[in-house]
Amino acid sequence: MEDLHAAETGLSGREAETRLGQYGPNRLREAPKATLLQRFLQQLKDPMLLILMAAAAVSAVTNYLSHEPFTEVLIILAVVLLNAVLGVVQESKAEAAIEALQTMTAATSKVLRGGSVTELESSRLVPGDIVLLEAGDAVPADGRLLACASLQIEEAALTGESVPSAKSPEALTGEVTLGDRRNMAYMGSTVAYGRGRMVVTATGMDTEMGKIAGVLARTEQEETPLQKKLTQLGKTLSWLVLGICVFIFVFDLIVAGDFSLSGILETFMVAVSLAVAAIPEGLATVVTVVLSIGVTRMSRRNAVIRRLTAVETLGCTQVICSDKTGTLTQNKMTVVDHTGDTALLASAMALCSDAVLNPDGSVQGEPTEAALVSFAAENQLPKPQLEQERPRIGEAPFDSGRKMMSTIHRTPRGVVQYTKGAPDQVLARCTHYWEGGQALPMTDDRRREILADNHRMAAQALRVLAAASRPWPDGAPEDQSPAHLEEALCFIGLTGMIDPVRPQVKPAIEECRQAGIRPVMITGDHQDTAVAIARQLGILSDPSQAITGAALDALSDEELTQNVDRYSVYARVQPEHKVRIVSAWRRRGAVTAMTGDGVNDAPSIKSADIGIGMGITGTDVTKNVADMVLSDDNFATIVGAVAEGRRIYDNIRKAIGFLLASNMSEVLGVFFSALLGFTLLNPVHLLFINLITDCFPALALGMERPEPDIMRRPPRSAKDGIFSGGLGFDIAYQGILITVITMASYIIGHCMEAGCFEMPRGVSPHGMTMAFLTMSMCEIFHSFNMRSQRRSVFTLRGHNKVLWAAMLGSLVLTTVVLEVPPIANAFGFTPVSWTEYGIALALAVLVIPIVELVKLIQRRLGK
Repeated sequence: MEDLHAAETGLSGREAETRLGQYGPNRLREAPKATLLQRFLQQLKDPMLLILMAAAAVSAVTNYLSHEPFTEVLIILAVVLLNAVLGVVQESKAEAAIEALQTMTAATSKVLRGGSVTELESSRLVPGDIVLLEAGDAVPADGRLLACASLQIEEAALTGESVPSAKSPEALTGEVTLGDRRNMAYMGSTVAYGRGRMVVTATGMDTEMGKIAGVLARTEQEETPLQKKLTQLGKTLSWLVLGICVFIFVFDLIVAGDFSLSGILETFMVAVSLAVAAIPEGLATVVTVVLSIGVTRMSRRNAVIRRLTAVETLGCTQVICSDKTGTLTQNKMTVVDHTGDTALLASAMALCSDAVLNPDGSVQGEPTEAALVSFAAENQLPKPQLEQERPRIGEAPFDSGRKMMSTIHRTPRGVVQYTKGAPDQVLARCTHYWEGGQALPMTDDRRREILADNHRMAAQALRVLAAASRPWPDGAPEDQSPAHLEEALCFIGLTGMIDPVRPQVKPAIEECRQAGIRPVMITGDHQDTAVAIARQLGILSDPSQAITGAALDALSDEELTQNVDRYSVYARVQPEHKVRIVSAWRRRGAVTAMTGDGVNDAPSIKSADIGIGMGITGTDVTKNVADMVLSDDNFATIVGAVAEGRRIYDNIRKAIGFLLASNMSEVLGVFFSALLGFTLLNPVHLLFINLITDCFPALALGMERPEPDIMRRPPRSAKDGIFSGGLGFDIAYQGILITVITMASYIIGHCMEAGCFEMPRGVSPHGMTMAFLTMSMCEIFHSFNMRSQRRSVFTLRGHNKVLWAAMLGSLVLTTVVLEVPPIANAFGFTPVSWTEYGIALALAVLVIPIVELVKLIQRRLGK
């Protein structure tokens, strides 16, 4: 009080206004949101889009100098615009879902100002204010408690503890962790029971919640593995395009020997053809659309994705660090064990509590008491009915010193008292025990049996409470002090309760292990409770795999990194511990996910490779920094998200392999035809193939079903390149194969047109038309090969209807370009006979059996 220059009667209005100007409003600073323009420009930073825009610029200059239409330029810019718009729309949709979250801070607070109680907006609180707290109030700021009456505060959002913390105004000595500061109350917590009075010590960004928010603001957002791989691919393609274009431009110019403006422009057009051929114009769009489709599928499964590229990170996740309370458990205390007469025990526990059973079946009140009222209701003893039969006429409220509570009730058989509390305290005051419908004298043997039951439940990390009764045959006692009431009691029984695990979590964790994912529990609860829950879920098998936050403090970062794989459970931890744990796993090279719902989870969620927040019980801070939000708060949803992430990455690799093999065939075809002195295809032909006959099948591959073993294989390494697993070899041989088939079609068309078997020179209209048809359809047919990298297309279950539709659509569009005169003339095509048409298609079909043969050889070699 002295340090804050505060008075018992509160601050004066003038002093409060002065401090408000000094400390600022009592609210957390919000991170500035990117504008629509900033989001759009951010999308344009994609390396593939930068390459496309460079190609558009080159094409624009060339077309301007040669007085040709800007068809290619407009098409490329349309692709760039479409991709950027898709990204912005998806991010905006995700942000809209997140913005539905509620603010955690209290709207108003009861404050003592100038000796009188007034209700103020919480944002106007200042250090030194005296705030009054009651059950149900949200604590509006950090404060030192001055007085308490059975005060219990729910601090799960900050400490992770599922049980409310009992508070006391007594001073503490030594270094005390946040979860054990009994004389403090913190912004973001809620009063669960009792009442109290505190002096505000910190507001806004100076609160514990504010410190966490400040850490989040300083944390940089890292690229996901897919972003890194696509960035590398973009750089590689950029240098490849530049190198090939320069080489072919110089080579062709020297061989032709024509250094006139027209000759230079003609040679430059060949180089532009190579640039258009080398750049997979549809890749950025395909990746964005495939991710968007995955996001939509995941949203139907209760997972809201905030960033498109974060989806695939789940696919390579190796460690999931999960908060316990509310994530692995239900965040709802439940009676799971009991001894004694069930009906009498349930009635006594329900009546000796202040929790209320609502008409809809929900229970309102302190979690432990709510569990007892629910226990009675489950045994057909609803509290409203019990209270009607046995109304309360007196009480001795709970006190943390004696650890008991007693209530007095009028019943048809006279006045009776019920007492509940810590088993050792209640049992010490019992002279009888209830058994067989009567009260029997307490014996040493019976006392040992009761203590054994207590130890048995406690060993399972259950929160154990005892119930006892005392008849008052002469009516309600005048002296209702605890010392007078709580003696000569009759022991009724014990209840053991715990925050139970979610029923879907254990199978989900088993599936995670099958998928090679390590589940790790991080909680603010005590070690025994954490170990019991973790053992039940299969997260650990031995208590030595658990460590406390205090023991963690004794380890250096280097020691923690070396030993982090030894621990599966972290108990009694602080927010900074969670960040250290996640960072240690990442230093070990493991792609790490962090789930949670409290403010204390937010820093580690943001520092993890993939942050997963809870949508129902999660706090605003956590949701706003998470990459993915679970709208059902179900840990099992993560497993579905992991499978979807793996499917998406697999399909993106299929699409990339397909597109790059197709583009490689175009590059090699243009390159070798230029060396041999003829023009295989023009830039506009290549652009049509890239955008139509490549994009549609690639998009269809993005909708391919997951491989059967997708959740029975270990996570891929984040260090693996896109071309790992033999994809680079597949792209190379498939690109060469399509090149050979296409050039063969061109030569056959030329020979059928010229009536001879001479090597073509310059431009052959029939050859170019057949080559266009063959390359278009060859790539479409090849997309069926790409449904699986190693499995035969003839053994895959089900059909990709979208791929069939893409093939049909591409065939129709290709035929339109060839057969509709105005369009054919614009593309420079000539009518071909049905024989030529059939030969071109027959050559294109060859890609399927040849690739199937290579797959067979690869499977045999693999075995």
